[in-house]
Order: sequence, then C-alpha cells, then structure tokens
Amino acid sequence: MGGILVVIWIVVFIFLVNAIKIVNEYERGVIFRLGRLMGARGPGLFFIIPIVEKMVKVSLRTVTFDVTPQEVMTKDNVPIKINAVVWFRVMDPAKAVVTVENYHLATMQLAQTTLRGIAGQFELDQILSERNNVNQQLQQIIDEQTDPWGIKVSIVEIKEVELPETMKRSMARQAEVERDRRARIINAEGEYQASQKLMEAAKVLASEPIAIQLRFMQTATEIAAEKNSTIIFPLPVELLKFFESNKK
Repeated sequence: MGGILVVIWIVVFIFLVNAIKIVNEYERGVIFRLGRLMGARGPGLFFIIPIVEKMVKVSLRTVTFDVTPQEVMTKDNVPIKINAVVWFRVMDPAKAVVTVENYHLATMQLAQTTLRGIAGQFELDQILSERNNVNQQLQQIIDEQTDPWGIKVSIVEIKEVELPETMKRSMARQAEVERDRRARIINAEGEYQASQKLMEAAKVLASEPIAIQLRFMQTATEIAAEKNSTIIFPLPVELLKFFESNKK
C-alpha cells in the first residue's frame, strides 16, 4: 500500500511540474491544445493541462542582428560590398509561431535579399550621400513583408559600404581635383575683390593729387623702419610747376 502511495505522489508531482508555467514580463506563452491554437498567455504564473496542452515561449524584446555583407552591383555599374543592421520585435506572438517556422531566420534572409535589391537601384553617390533615404526604403519594404508574421521592423541602418581599391583611388583623385578647383575659384574671387578696392582707392587718390604723395610718404616711413640705407623719393610734379612759375 505504501508503494502505491509513493507512486501516486510521484505522478502528482510530475503532473504539477508540467502543469505550472511561469512566463517573464518580456515573454508570452503561445498555447496549443491538441494541436489547435488557443492564444497567448502571460506574463506571470498559469496552468496548462499536461499532454493535452503545449506551450511555446516567445520573447517580445527588440532583436538586433547584422546582415552579412552582400556583393551588389549599383545602378552605375560599380561593384560594392554592403551590410546593414536590423532592429525588430515580435508584436503578435501567435502569428510569429504559427505563420512562419523560424521568424528570426526568415527576417534575416528577407533583409539580405531586400538589401541587395534596393542597393542595386541606387547609384554609388546616392548610397554614400543619401543613406537616410536608402535606410527608409529598406525599413519600409522589410516591415511590409514581415507584417503578416506579426513582426515589426523598426530600424534598418546601412552599416558599411566597401569600395574596390580602384574606385577609392578614383574618388581620391576626384576629391583632389575638386579641392583644387575650389582653391582657384577662391583665389580668383579674392583678385576680383582686390581689383575693385584698388579701383575705388585710385578714384579717391585721383580726386586729391596731394593724397598720393602722403600715401608715398607713409610707405617710405615703413620702408625706413626696416633699416634700408637708400630710399627713392619721387619729386612731386606740382613742385616743378611752382619753380617754373617763379622763373617767369
């Protein structure tokens, strides 16, 4: 009789262990009863019927994964390697379990194919300069495809674009030529502004002939400060006219 009671207690203990389920705050338990979906439960403590019911835990936390580098031919026929980072989370646990076998792997594969397709629709300069636009299109397309799985893709960011060495050298030469062009434009603009100022100064000096002499004297004092032994001083034309008038 005692042996039968021990067996009964063991059976009851095993039954309770399999019947009691605990689900964390960030999880949900998807319940199947005889293979039929009964919905999601949790978080907290609840009971299921052993053998008759089965539970599959699903995490609701945001998942991040790197998309492996993809070899892509851009719209302007430049071969590049590009990778990205995807952030997603499960919004509907029942759909994530029933609709797709492995929602994490399926989302990763979808992100890889979408990245190749979208990157091939842009030119290299657009991928490098309009990265936000490319990220937005990637996020929108992947999110639309995963919505039937109960998954929300919140962010997709291009992480790195690897260029061929020949393209890097070409871009470096292009940047050097562009910097030289800008330097020439700035230099020409400075010459133009200087000529305008000189023209205005010439007009002012022409209105008062004595002003040019005063300016020369100021320049001569600056030269003398540098310990030069010889200073050429032009004789004002007005002074010669003064002497001619005295002779007459």
